[in-house]
Amino acid sequence: MDLQGKVAIVTGGASGLGRATVEAYVAKGVKVAIFDLNEKLANELIEELGADNAAFWSVNVADQDAVKAAVEGVVEKFGALHICNNFAGIGSASKTLSKNGPFPMEQWQPVIDINLTGTFNVARYAAEQMAKNEPVNADGGRGVIINTASVAAYEGQVGQLAYSATKGGVVGMTLPMARDLASYGVRVNTIVPGLIHTPLFELIPEQAYKSLESQVVYPHRLGKPAEIAHMSVFMAENDYLNGECIRLDGAIRMQPR
Repeated sequence: MDLQGKVAIVTGGASGLGRATVEAYVAKGVKVAIFDLNEKLANELIEELGADNAAFWSVNVADQDAVKAAVEGVVEKFGALHICNNFAGIGSASKTLSKNGPFPMEQWQPVIDINLTGTFNVARYAAEQMAKNEPVNADGGRGVIINTASVAAYEGQVGQLAYSATKGGVVGMTLPMARDLASYGVRVNTIVPGLIHTPLFELIPEQAYKSLESQVVYPHRLGKPAEIAHMSVFMAENDYLNGECIRLDGAIRMQPR
């Protein structure tokens, strides 16, 4: 898909991996809708990129009505929707059973709601709008949905139960969603990041940071948000890539702790 003049939604687009992807899309001539809850960061990004190139919607991805209205608002503003990147997500740290008792449901449910249900919620409404597009290539393609999992989907560590379950769910729905949407010309792929250097890593001690770097096979460093953004652009541009989950992790395989 030629990205020039296309329209994208990026959830979690105000910071981290989402922000890098917004920047990469705008550089390719894409108009981007930022779905996030951090209006300040989103507006700072829009000021950098230009109001003609990006716009902000305050969206809780797990809220059905809010997502439906926001997706419709994107189409009203920009005229169509061709790309949807789901980055919005949260983590948790709790074991199935610990000295404090069983895993608290109040810690479980928000992670499920945002990471798994939220991803599906945005994807379904995005697909609804993409299906209305005129084909953008000779294959009858109308759009692409790019979800975000994690290597925790495959190698969840101690205390990552809820997070791993959601990311495993995102991996698991990639192929059936691609099959569901094939007749509409909408592709579905999933990025599976390893350890990516987001602002969160600025808060940990240097020794811990070096320990994480040492787990990466090659190159011996954490990934860069720009490298995830590069993968997003590749997934959007390559019309033959469909139903795939691609690890971008420097060949890391996470240990139990």
